[in-house]
Amino acid sequence: MEKIRRMLPYLFVIILAFYLLPFLIKDTGSGMFILMFGIPIICLTVSLIYGIKNSFYWLFSMLVSLLFIPSLFIFYNESAVIYILVYGIISLVANFIGGLLSERN
Repeated sequence: MEKIRRMLPYLFVIILAFYLLPFLIKDTGSGMFILMFGIPIICLTVSLIYGIKNSFYWLFSMLVSLLFIPSLFIFYNESAVIYILVYGIISLVANFIGGLLSERN
């Protein structure tokens, strides 16, 4: 339970990225930019910082993936389903690298 409590501020930033950045989408080009650069950079940065501060924890990346699912139905169409996996993998890799750099090992 303590690990999940430590995740909350990081997951909150991820939620903000998933649910506020889509409001900046004006056309297909801006949508692709946000989906392929904006959100992944935020996922990578937040997951890396989480890994450095708290060490590697796979559940964090799983939650990042799950948090993206509702935004599919709100902002995107079925073609964005692949991003569930993409953001999860980005988060997993960054979290792992952050864990390697962590002082908590």
